Amino acid sequence: MDRKSFAVIGTGAIGGYYGAMLQRAGHEVHYLLRSDYAHVRANGLHVQSFKGDFDLPNVKAYDDVAQMPKVDVVIVALKTTQQSLLEHLLPPLLRKDTQVVLIQNGVGVEEATQALVPEARLVGGLAFICVDKPAEGFIRHQQNGSINLAPFSSTEAEVAELAEVFNQAGLPAQILPHTDARWRKALWNMPFNGLCTVLRTTTDRTVKEPHARALVEAIMQEVVAGAQACGVETLTRDSIANSIAYTEAMAPYSPSMKLDFEAHRPMEIDFLYHRPIAMAEARGAKMPLLKMLAAQLELLEANIQAQKAE
Repeated sequence: MDRKSFAVIGTGAIGGYYGAMLQRAGHEVHYLLRSDYAHVRANGLHVQSFKGDFDLPNVKAYDDVAQMPKVDVVIVALKTTQQSLLEHLLPPLLRKDTQVVLIQNGVGVEEATQALVPEARLVGGLAFICVDKPAEGFIRHQQNGSINLAPFSSTEAEVAELAEVFNQAGLPAQILPHTDARWRKALWNMPFNGLCTVLRTTTDRTVKEPHARALVEAIMQEVVAGAQACGVETLTRDSIANSIAYTEAMAPYSPSMKLDFEAHRPMEIDFLYHRPIAMAEARGAKMPLLKMLAAQLELLEANIQAQKAE
């Protein structure tokens, strides 16, 4: 397999981990950073992983996308609250055949990005991983690490080649149809991100406590109904049991939305809730629990903004 050049936009926990694994495998990786740019440029990245710790003392770190080269693959790991930035961040990195992998949460991500950058060859990236970034340049990988790649405006052959690159770098990858992949991740994201934030709890508590577990299952039933209304036949009631079993096997975990809430950062309510709810309702699905959860999250967000304004 030929070595590829990568750019990581958003070198947080997820972008940092996938970029570090690809660099360790011998690929050329360029990292766009913000708050910890100076630290990473001077000290590199440290990855603490249940698969084995490693250090990358020398990384190609940037704080200005204009200084970065054009690459074979761009990995976008920005929160969708910053999606509008891609209109300016992506074009300097693109050649005619550059693939752009959107490792982001939510439904409608590719459609929104394509509207901003029509020339981009997009691939959905659905990461199944427990990882955080507790300090500058320090990535803590607790569990999993697999990724589903979903062709959008990049060809299936190109995505198959990219999946092989990920697999050889120790990042288990498989290819799924785009709509299936997005809704399959939503089956986990929509109940656990919102409930853990609103209830101030972790994933293990939501599946152990009987009332919370019942609520998780009811929300998942709405997600399955919404996915089916949007043409996804691979999500069924059996998928609910599998997703809960997957969560039971996880270590206690705070989803990204809960971490954003606790840090008073904007939450990804639009792409995680409003857009998929609207898509499902437009096709006749009923989503009352998810609409209530989205409303609660909006209230929490409004309260944070009010506190900042005081």
